[in-house]
Amino acid sequence: MNLIKGALPYFALPFVISLILVPVAKQIGFKLGIYAVENERTVHHGKIVRMGGVAIYAAFMVSLAILWAADNSLNGILIGASVVFIGGLLDDIYDLPPKIKLLFQVTAAIIALTIGKLYLNETHIFSIAISNPVFNWLLSFFWIVGITNAINLIDGLDGLSSGISIIVTMTIGLLGFFMGRRDICILALALSGAIMGFLPYNFHPASIFVGDCGAQFMGFTIACISLLGFKTTALITLGLPILILFIPISDTLIAIVRRKLKGQKFTQADRGHLHHILMIKLKLGHRRTVLILYAVTAMFAGAAILTYFNPQKGFLLIVIFLILANLFIEYTGMINPRWHPILSVLNKLTGWPKMINGEDPVDTKQAEELSRLESESEEESEEESEEE
Repeated sequence: MNLIKGALPYFALPFVISLILVPVAKQIGFKLGIYAVENERTVHHGKIVRMGGVAIYAAFMVSLAILWAADNSLNGILIGASVVFIGGLLDDIYDLPPKIKLLFQVTAAIIALTIGKLYLNETHIFSIAISNPVFNWLLSFFWIVGITNAINLIDGLDGLSSGISIIVTMTIGLLGFFMGRRDICILALALSGAIMGFLPYNFHPASIFVGDCGAQFMGFTIACISLLGFKTTALITLGLPILILFIPISDTLIAIVRRKLKGQKFTQADRGHLHHILMIKLKLGHRRTVLILYAVTAMFAGAAILTYFNPQKGFLLIVIFLILANLFIEYTGMINPRWHPILSVLNKLTGWPKMINGEDPVDTKQAEELSRLESESEEESEEESEEE
């Protein structure tokens, strides 16, 4: 009971502040005309403000300023997070070029590593230990920039990036508690509370989006907390955060490979992300897709916790999850319609699944056409309601 009482302020204060500030951010966004832009990747319709991240950022910063005295590590995280937040906010307002957005992220990462000294001292890959300072610094740098973009890339459905970030952050905080790391617990509780206050407004149907400022801020902060707490993971450095962040990391890596194979730029928007696959190709709908991805994130988070206490059982569970994930990727053609080595073997042995001309079993064109018709139907219903 004392533990809950001690932890409650670090979650409750940012939650309340965020809950109060979201409507304010929404009104400001409407007055300034800061709306989410519809493109090939988006699934929303109409004018929706994309400044929800302002409430999350303010709630997190104000709460920590009131409740916790900063040290060098925290200063590095907060200053870097402020830089990446400002870059994201400018992008929400002016649609910055990708190189300018990356410049803000790079600057923020360098600040976190130099002021906060969050870089890895040693990298472990099973029995191999790498102590080269340049390698470890660069790995830490790419981790921060990579996770910042990974969370931003999954921000494609109502409540998706915010909900997954809550699960990830709470899991990191729980592991921090098991490790006896009060600093990790406080940061995780504050960030979770700030995002939780925003989520009721962002869950489907969303009245406000987190925006690039919010998604990048969440990703950056999560990456820094991970570096703060998991530098000395026994088997694989950052192994537990990688597990917890499996959905955004895998989706980002697959997007890079998919666009490379198609000859597209990495920054080019498409509808090949995991949430698009579930919603459009598998016809699961908006809300169910988000809830499924919450559940999968929770499963990998559970595997990370099990691995912390029992590496052998955790490793076995991870292998099972990865096999299932690979089968899903092959079945839906996330990387390439013709890339399905395991399913091809199953097809020859059992006749399942059926693949026309060697392509993935899901009828992409039919699913996309169905999604388009459903979207048009929703727009017509909205117009009829407005006329009434």
